[in-house]
Amino acid sequence: MIPAIADRAASSSTAAVAEVSRSLSDLTDALADLDRRVGEAHHYLGIDEARTAANRLEAEASEPSLWDDPDRARAVTTRLSRVRDDIDRWHRARVEVDDATALVELAAEEDDAELLPEIGEAVEAAERRLAEIELMALFSGEHDHSDAVCEINSGAGGTDACDWAEMLLRMYQRWAERNDFTVELTEATDGGEAGISSATFLVKGRHAFGFLAAERGVHRLVRISPFDAQSRRHTAFASLKVVPFFDEVSDEVPIDEGDLRIDTYRSSGAGGQHVNVTDSAVRITHLPTGIVVACQNERSQHQNKDRAMQMLAAKLADLQRTEREAEVAALAGEQRDVAWGSQIRSYVLHPYQQVKDLRTGMEIGNVDAVLDGDLDGLMEAYLRWQRSQQVPDSTAPR
Repeated sequence: MIPAIADRAASSSTAAVAEVSRSLSDLTDALADLDRRVGEAHHYLGIDEARTAANRLEAEASEPSLWDDPDRARAVTTRLSRVRDDIDRWHRARVEVDDATALVELAAEEDDAELLPEIGEAVEAAERRLAEIELMALFSGEHDHSDAVCEINSGAGGTDACDWAEMLLRMYQRWAERNDFTVELTEATDGGEAGISSATFLVKGRHAFGFLAAERGVHRLVRISPFDAQSRRHTAFASLKVVPFFDEVSDEVPIDEGDLRIDTYRSSGAGGQHVNVTDSAVRITHLPTGIVVACQNERSQHQNKDRAMQMLAAKLADLQRTEREAEVAALAGEQRDVAWGSQIRSYVLHPYQQVKDLRTGMEIGNVDAVLDGDLDGLMEAYLRWQRSQQVPDSTAPR
């Protein structure tokens, strides 16, 4: 080989080895950080305690007599499912970090650059897994794991507000679908010219309430109104209320039938093709508190009444907790007028495109994606902001 060419080849080879070494060093640092985070997750998830609890719950679940008491059986199986989910989620993260670490060691031993893409993918997978775990760790409320009863109401803005309420309903339905939650629309009232004036729906799945609690409050829409013949810009408001939902609440919230006014009516509105067209819809008014719930999507009046009673019990339970804790924001959130100055978030479609959360300051330019259910970033930002409000500054003087 010509000496000059040989020197350039040697130099190129040395540079390639150095580049592999730098890449492996960066990956080693990243994995060290991930290993630390996996260890922290082991602690705050209580994995050792969870494994002990899983063994106990599995023994209970295998008892032949368990389903003699359906309420206890549901409680045991639900708890077991949640404990297993925590253990499995952490175990997958542990395995992903360990596997990536083994690949780094192998690549270092053999100076093998071909393994770098595979290692990078493994590190990214572990990072995503831990991000999920750390997000779940933000749920510290007593009922954050529960299903959620959600209520949307149109506010100031006339027909635009009713249309906006229906847009919000679709947004949350799409968000739930994206995250494998089940949505059950229990009641919707037409808005007249367009949209809906109100709707109540259940979102079922682990941490449904914890996520949707981030959305409680007044939402503001600014756009060129499709209902204005002069194409002027209009502002509309709608609100979302969220409380935790329980499959069995009778022990926690005794309800006196004498305190109820029960009305039946014909189902209507956005209930879907299975809404019964007979007088099967049920509206229940709790006279002492004035709380009203309604259900129209079940196939019989009896089923609608049972579901409405569950929602009433959930709202009464929430009322009791907020009174006991002397802080409405604990579970039901601050109640404000659905109009100017009270919004938690603004959605602007004209003269520019932007969604801005007024609590966290987070801004998103892709409004269409948000309205199509891409809410994860906004929800996570709120949860982190909420946690920052609860944790005292460790550097502050004591």
